[in-house]
Amino acid sequence: MWQIFMGSVALSIIHALIPNHWLPLVAIGKAERWTQRETISAALTVAYAHIASTVIIGITVGFIGYKLSDAFTIISKVFAPLVLVVLGLVYIILEIGRHGNHSHSHYTLNKSSKSRLAILTSLGLAMFLSPCIELEAYYFQAGTHGWPGILTVSAVYAVITPVLIVLLIFLGLKGISKFNWDFLEHHIRKITGAILIILGILAFFIK
Repeated sequence: MWQIFMGSVALSIIHALIPNHWLPLVAIGKAERWTQRETISAALTVAYAHIASTVIIGITVGFIGYKLSDAFTIISKVFAPLVLVVLGLVYIILEIGRHGNHSHSHYTLNKSSKSRLAILTSLGLAMFLSPCIELEAYYFQAGTHGWPGILTVSAVYAVITPVLIVLLIFLGLKGISKFNWDFLEHHIRKITGAILIILGILAFFIK
């Protein structure tokens, strides 16, 4: 369970750090002349829409892993870790194959005279329809440990993601958005892939 917890923390942190999860909200907040409080509340709304779909799908995936591991020991010993390693390799290969196309956006917004409610609805819906795929794979691994594993991933993700996004929004409003985030933006899939591979290998060797 300690391994599941630490893996959840690592993936949640990396996922929340993706610039397009929070940087556009800084820009929109400034463009719409939102107060700091309004921008942060918008960030929480959008973050929890993203979390909701990820957790709903994740619990389903975790439950499948839980039931399969009850029936087949090989699922928990070999297949679940292998899923993480394979997905990690896929992330790295996709990153290498993008050939300079570094767009990684969950949402786009035409900055018009939309009301705040319309903006939040648009962003919330877009993020709800874009669940965190890398975490879904980890739910499968966590599911082999039963409900404690599934609930651990859900709780860690639901706490770390909004807290970190709000912190980054706050810092962004204070000027951190001026920093060059290109490296993280361009290599986020490689970083995520490497973490998934490491988690898969640890799951295979550490029982």
